[in-house]
Amino acid sequence: MSSLDVIKPFYSLLPQVANPEKRLGFKEKLKWTGIILVLYFVLAEVSLFGLSPTAVDQFAQLRSVMAGSFGSILTLGIGPIVTASIVMQLLVGGKLIDLDLSSTEDKAAFQGTQKLLAIIFTLFEGAVLVITGSLPPISGEYTLILILQMVLGGILIIYMDEVVSKWGFGSGIGLFIAAGVAQTILVGSLNFLPTAASSAPAGRIPGFIYSLMTGQPNFGLLIPVIATIIVFLVVVYAESMRVEIPLSYGGVKGARSKYPLKFVYASNMPVILVSALFLNIQLFAGLFQSVGFPILGEVSQGQAISGIAYYLSTPSNISVLFTDPLKVLIYAIAFISLSILFALLWVEISGIGSKQVSQQLSKMGVQVPGFRSSKVQFRRIMDKYIPTITVLGGAFVGLLAFVADLTGALGGGTGVLLTVGVVYRLYEEIAKEQLMDVNPMLRRFLGDE
Repeated sequence: MSSLDVIKPFYSLLPQVANPEKRLGFKEKLKWTGIILVLYFVLAEVSLFGLSPTAVDQFAQLRSVMAGSFGSILTLGIGPIVTASIVMQLLVGGKLIDLDLSSTEDKAAFQGTQKLLAIIFTLFEGAVLVITGSLPPISGEYTLILILQMVLGGILIIYMDEVVSKWGFGSGIGLFIAAGVAQTILVGSLNFLPTAASSAPAGRIPGFIYSLMTGQPNFGLLIPVIATIIVFLVVVYAESMRVEIPLSYGGVKGARSKYPLKFVYASNMPVILVSALFLNIQLFAGLFQSVGFPILGEVSQGQAISGIAYYLSTPSNISVLFTDPLKVLIYAIAFISLSILFALLWVEISGIGSKQVSQQLSKMGVQVPGFRSSKVQFRRIMDKYIPTITVLGGAFVGLLAFVADLTGALGGGTGVLLTVGVVYRLYEEIAKEQLMDVNPMLRRFLGDE
């Protein structure tokens, strides 16, 4: 019996995106991914009705990571989904909820509860943003209308993510982050339209060319572009790093292969989770201040100016390193430490921990040369590698995201980091799908039918 059976009547009432009745081909998955991506961009252009023109984006520094579009019905982005994921990971990881995620029933309970929590957080976050004045209505009668619009957008995001996960490539969360950051990079680097304050182009590259033509070259305009390229190259290199464990097939003489363990083993999910956690701290700081108890710090004009909220707000300019080194140090330690923690939790919950991998290899009938083929032996071998690369990989992506944000990279350093990781993994999944479409025997061997 699952420990979540008490709330099963609630999440079982939620609409579900049906699973495909048969394995989807490459073109079918590509079609659904494209449809959801177009729908995302369309919804991002639907403005919130009744929003005051004086509204300031309090979470501009985390906007790309949360895949939200400020001022639209997708203002909340993936924030509620990721917040629900954090809560469930902490509850399961801390053994406050006893679930065996290798069990189909318990996994369904986990996913159903997470969806229910995501909808609850959508309502909560939308209400807090409006009530605390982060998204002020033009008048009091528009308060409920604003909240309902954001709740609608948040729920649409939840189900769009589910459609991509079941019918498309990768996950909706990754797809929406990549789409938003890619748009920001293109506009920020290549926009030829002039800014409101001057006749110079708004884009970094056209702006630099304009400065050369006027005889006042401004090389500082290119720093975010260069930083973006450097982050891109570092992440691609890190994604290609891996530890390869040799395998042999007992029943086939001379047949050998390798089991790859990526250096960035938990992918970039820890960074998404940490960013969402910091966003919620900013959110609660505004909420507590509005009721007269600023225990997390004070917020002024949408920006944290003191307390925990201030020290955990993203330092998006390298100048902060000199003006407030203590803030940078505290933020770096917190970001990297939490990235490691969430990496460890994510590996266990997503089914790629030592125990799960050992069971998978044992069922395949393979063995590591020089060792017996048994779950116990596989577990010993995996315990030497997986926990270590999980910690190192989590620390690496946390450090890289922190440094990238300091450089002021286009789309946000963390956003670029996540986007490159998402695109890289999407490329791998698409290549795998195409390979299996061409080789049906390989599909049967991998058990993907």
